[in-house]
Amino acid sequence: MPAALAAPTAILGSIALTLTAAPAQASQTTTERAPRSLDAAGAHRSPAAIRPAAAETSYTVSAGDTVSRIAARFGLRTADVLAWNALTWSSVIRPGDVLTLTPAAAPAAPAAPAAPAAAGYTVTAGDTLWGIARAHGVSVADLRAANGLGEGSLIRPGQTLTLPGAMTRTAAAAPSAAPAPTAAAAPSAAPAPTAAAAHTVTRGETMWSIAQKNGVALAALLQANGLDDGSIIYPGQQLSLPAAAAPASAAPAAAPELGLDAEQVANARIIIQVGRERGVPDRGIAIALATAMVESWIRNVDWGTYDSLGLFQQRPSTGWGSAAEVQDPYRSAATFFGGPADPNGARTKGLLDVRGWEQMGFSEAAQAVQVSAFPDRYGAWETQAHAWLAALG
Repeated sequence: MPAALAAPTAILGSIALTLTAAPAQASQTTTERAPRSLDAAGAHRSPAAIRPAAAETSYTVSAGDTVSRIAARFGLRTADVLAWNALTWSSVIRPGDVLTLTPAAAPAAPAAPAAPAAAGYTVTAGDTLWGIARAHGVSVADLRAANGLGEGSLIRPGQTLTLPGAMTRTAAAAPSAAPAPTAAAAPSAAPAPTAAAAHTVTRGETMWSIAQKNGVALAALLQANGLDDGSIIYPGQQLSLPAAAAPASAAPAAAPELGLDAEQVANARIIIQVGRERGVPDRGIAIALATAMVESWIRNVDWGTYDSLGLFQQRPSTGWGSAAEVQDPYRSAATFFGGPADPNGARTKGLLDVRGWEQMGFSEAAQAVQVSAFPDRYGAWETQAHAWLAALG
């Protein structure tokens, strides 16, 4: 990256969880952007989808408890537990406090006729909203709306989602009763806990790096451990690892027809994966791919102007994370995209944080994040970026 690019170079984004040396004692630890995540995700989440699996409707706080630990224990989202108890992300809980583990009763949904007409889908380990939406021919936005989910909401194995609109050709080809038992059998038989391996967290690890190291999707790793975007992990903690797909460990092949070698293909797929998991529109993912090409040739480099590092030449000195974090391609992509679950919180501004980015020119949108000395370079890669996305995503 030329010296002229010394201006704060921005970065890409999705969710990453930084390790701490030990868990907090009583106060809830979170990122600076946590309140916005609560508004975007917690407030819009369907009460039926977030009700605790266990029968308990309340919990008495013990010494050493945190809100995130309590939420994880009952398979809940930290943001929801905070909301149900009128707490904020900086609130302190003390031994003896009683926390509500269920939302207040909601009025019956008026759209009763829609329920019989809509198809249903039971979530399995490794599913993402984007993958489910694509498989059933609906948009991610419509799928979220049909289930009362926000942009940062997580889905869990065994959860039943309403599929908006008419059933797709695949779903309509078989009776609706046939696939339901098959989908439901996976969670009830609980094959994941039996086959799951364990991972002991070490200092410096993040959920991003653990998922990458073990060849599993970040969403699946979070779901397997009852965690969400705001949860904290710490050295010595035991995590369950969902079964990894065999192809994940295979070395990516070069794509000479796209002008990319194997390393670039691997990094491009990471950027696309992170964008898909966050429901970023195709144009936003293409902007991220073009930005990475301009900044690093889509290579996770360990050098750059001043202290710029990684795919997007993000600078630790300007708040993008530690040197190790900005060289984690998953986290780097997550911070470039930004949004409610940005691992950097409010310290940096990603693409989804730029008001009206969808109406901006290609280069203009990338420049709003990167603040480059050469703001027009990104648009030169627009056509290629869309071709990479079509071939790899």
